[in-house]
Amino acid sequence: MLQNYLPVLIFLGVATGIGLLLLGLGFLFGRGQKDAEKLSPYECGFEPFEDSRMKFDVRYYLVAILFIIFDLEIAFLFPWAVSLDVIGTFGIAAMGIFLALLVVGFAYEWKKGALEWD
Repeated sequence: MLQNYLPVLIFLGVATGIGLLLLGLGFLFGRGQKDAEKLSPYECGFEPFEDSRMKFDVRYYLVAILFIIFDLEIAFLFPWAVSLDVIGTFGIAAMGIFLALLVVGFAYEWKKGALEWD
């Protein structure tokens, strides 16, 4: 039973060893000087705020959410492409309808200006 897991354990050991080696080389040969820009906090494309309750533009989050939505919908194409020989004409028609709805939604968001980065 242990022989079945031996390749996985060897792989994990080699991967951990390589990771630790590269991390050690980075600490050994890396420059120790860090400037203020490198150490400044950075998140979500905005400059750091003094007060966490300040109002800011929500367009960044709108574009990010739209990207996630369209990206996840495109991920549905992979199982369809793998089973293309099994699903036949019905599967191709269903995916055509799905892609048409995706294009209509994308065109709607584009026309509304939700993808503009001003």
